[in-house]
Amino acid sequence: MPKASQTILEIDLNALDHNYRFITSHLKPSTRILGVVKAGGYGSDAAEIAKELLVLGVDYLAVAYVSEGVALRDAGIMAPVLVLHPQPVNFDQLIDRCLEPAMYSKRVLSAFIAKAEEHAQKNYPVHIKFNSGLNRLGFQKEDTQWIAETLSGTDSVRVKSMFSHLAASEDMAERDFTLGQIAKFKSIASEMKTLLGYEPILHQSNTSAILNYPEAELDMVRTGIGLYGYGNNPEIDKNLRPVVNLKSVISQIHRIESGETVGYNRAFKASGVEVTATIPIGHADGIPRSLGNKKGFVLINGEKAPIIGNVCMDMLMVNITHIDCKEGDEVTIIGEDIPATTLAEAGNTISYELLTAISHRIKRVVCRK
Repeated sequence: MPKASQTILEIDLNALDHNYRFITSHLKPSTRILGVVKAGGYGSDAAEIAKELLVLGVDYLAVAYVSEGVALRDAGIMAPVLVLHPQPVNFDQLIDRCLEPAMYSKRVLSAFIAKAEEHAQKNYPVHIKFNSGLNRLGFQKEDTQWIAETLSGTDSVRVKSMFSHLAASEDMAERDFTLGQIAKFKSIASEMKTLLGYEPILHQSNTSAILNYPEAELDMVRTGIGLYGYGNNPEIDKNLRPVVNLKSVISQIHRIESGETVGYNRAFKASGVEVTATIPIGHADGIPRSLGNKKGFVLINGEKAPIIGNVCMDMLMVNITHIDCKEGDEVTIIGEDIPATTLAEAGNTISYELLTAISHRIKRVVCRK
């Protein structure tokens, strides 16, 4: 790749391929793979990621909202797309674009059946979500009889899969809780299969569970953050490659005299002669203010340049007193040598938040490194 000449987000498809192969190497050959591409492909480019995942062999894609599924369809992606958190107001569009909804409550299932009947659908694929302990979305175990009776009263929908979501599969201190969730969902699924009279696809594992809980593999697994290069475990991360590389340039260099200040609220004060660089990326681009005042850093010519003062909306300033560099030089904010987890820890957050906050005003560049 040529050096960056503006703020860009490189999306490395070879890194995605590598991560996919590593994750799927932990699975049985028969296990289906669902690739999660919500939130713009975890801050990258959902359509580009989805297309590559389909080449790699994923069986399903998943998004959070109907609008995200519509965007995939508009990009020409016709693979099955599970919408994890649909709203009834969007059901007409969901059916029109052949997206597959997760059903997580009596209200939502009843509304979707009514809409499917209105559209004269037969056996429209739906996915039943059960709450096994995350307590976010999902039917309860006590709802199985109601679900079965409701479904038996219509031929407009058919259960394609049943699934649940683990709360702490990355935290081995919560192993007993996670094993309890796995057992609870298996029990619910067994009861539901008996009530339905057929066997939908079962899935519960996220990336961490794929790596930590083979007993949760079931028929299909869902992988999101791992595809993008982060495994919620430093030992696992060694085997993964960050898919996105956030880069920018030095716009201007300043020599700051002792006692002078930098940025809003004069948050940085020079204790001696300092040299600073201004970089065209700020909190409107997804760099949180919490990384200012030397909490975070960037890399310039392989060296750490601490962020000084408050992060601005469109810019941030770094201390380059000790770095040999010039205006126009490339700056790395997230990448192989400065992973999102490192910056996240500095800003008291998680890699997911940093990655998905990367603004779409930043140019995406798809590449293979």
